[in-house]
Amino acid sequence: MQPKSMMALLALGLASVVAPVSAQTSPETLFRNVRVFDGPHLTLTEPTNVLVRGNKIAVIDGAASSPGATVIDGGGRTLMPGLIDAHTHIMFNSLSQAALLTVDVGFINIVAEKAATDMLMRGFTSIRDLGGPAFGLKRAIDSGLVAGPRIWPSGAMISQTGGHGDFRLPNELPAAPDAFGYADRIGAAAIADDEATVRKRAREQLALGATQIKLMAGGGVSSNYDPLDVTQFTVAELRAAVEAAENWGTYVTVHAYTPRAVRQAIEAGVKCIDHGNMLDDATVRLMADKGIWWSMQPFTDDGNSAFAEGSPNRIKQLTMFGGTDTAYALAKKYKIRTAWGTDTLFDPTVAAQQGQMLAKMVKWYTSAEALKIATYDNGQLLALSGPRSPYPGVLGVVEVDALADLVLVDGDPIKDINLVADAAKNFLIIMKDGRIYKNLLAR
Repeated sequence: MQPKSMMALLALGLASVVAPVSAQTSPETLFRNVRVFDGPHLTLTEPTNVLVRGNKIAVIDGAASSPGATVIDGGGRTLMPGLIDAHTHIMFNSLSQAALLTVDVGFINIVAEKAATDMLMRGFTSIRDLGGPAFGLKRAIDSGLVAGPRIWPSGAMISQTGGHGDFRLPNELPAAPDAFGYADRIGAAAIADDEATVRKRAREQLALGATQIKLMAGGGVSSNYDPLDVTQFTVAELRAAVEAAENWGTYVTVHAYTPRAVRQAIEAGVKCIDHGNMLDDATVRLMADKGIWWSMQPFTDDGNSAFAEGSPNRIKQLTMFGGTDTAYALAKKYKIRTAWGTDTLFDPTVAAQQGQMLAKMVKWYTSAEALKIATYDNGQLLALSGPRSPYPGVLGVVEVDALADLVLVDGDPIKDINLVADAAKNFLIIMKDGRIYKNLLAR
């Protein structure tokens, strides 16, 4: 069979299995009488009309109308951009760690499909996935087979032996040369212990469709081998991934908590630090000088833990929690480009608290500032993927020519950010890419 014939056959087979998910589509949708939170600004507009044409915002004007448009009367409610979670693991947030390391990957995919649909129904229309085999789920969502958010996937998180991404059992170590553990085999993690292997693993993820590369540059809570304070990889190893990513027009982000791990990553050319709860003043000042993004999570000890009290993982978790207040204070002090994410793992109940985690941000920011971070600012971070962005267009804003990812809120979230904590009740309309996936006003 000739290559062209094979490609045609594959395309035909794909078309036969992909059917659109349930969503209301219309060539034009007119949101009438809405007050707009546009993303970059911290106030609502006066009542106006917003016309969506296709998958983009076409007009924002109080006199905007269109004879053939589907009209949604906002009744003075708030229209805002779809929310963006800048640190997720869509494949890992709804199963226990033990299950993820033992069950068939097909089951993991099915659970993740439900998690993605639930996430969209919470008003999260875009996510940056920082580790996990999410390429297939992304394709299913983009094909219209599954309802879910736009995904910026990292693919397998790259870790050194004994690093935060090494989830092999002790009886699997020492590993035979070129032996792959289960996490490697399913594309969840990739172990690399020298420059050449780091470069190869980064290139593999880019080939598969990674929009950014994720490396583990320091100790973590959920991993069993590494204390929280350890620094992982060398500058040369980190730089190998940075070079691979930059050659593809994108960037590297790293998991790191401590000053030493972050300084080493910055020296290697990393553009984004995820977590950083234990950073000091001098390191954050360096981040500001270098224009480094800081993707933070509002981690505090006010909920259930996946780890038993007194266990090594729980002790590490409490240590990390203890730095959160200082980290946010430093981010504000030095006006760091700050992103927001949840990084929820191993528990569907905790994953469902995505909106509550955003509302928690008022401990450090105003409601409007928190919403700006979760829309406009996170959208700017997504744009750092440059030509590797899978969705050309502007996100995180309500402005003309932006992609039509929109949420109609029953109330004013600038006055009461707790509205986002109960999306089932307060998010009346959820639109992604110009398609309405939820419409409580139609009842």
